[in-house]
Amino acid sequence: MFIEYSIVSQGCHAATAVLWKHRDDERVRSYTNNLDSMHKVVLETKNEASLLKMAENLKQQGIPFHLWTEQPENIPTCLATVPVMRSELGDVLKKCSLLR
Repeated sequence: MFIEYSIVSQGCHAATAVLWKHRDDERVRSYTNNLDSMHKVVLETKNEASLLKMAENLKQQGIPFHLWTEQPENIPTCLATVPVMRSELGDVLKKCSLLR
């Protein structure tokens, strides 16, 4: 059960961080202006290397994101993007699956 709680917590940290860091982005303002209709998708990757590769691909495509690094272990655990349509992400998430 601890692992599920830590995943939720880290995801919340990443989502909060990306919204705050990019609060002036029109996509973020539009998303947060409609609190009752927020939609999130939680995906998983195979390992840390694939998470870091995803971060690099997002950077190359110019899609704002926040990579959460758990402390004090200094381990990248998750990332969150600004609100974007899946079609805008291209193949960045192609190898990810829904977290179950």
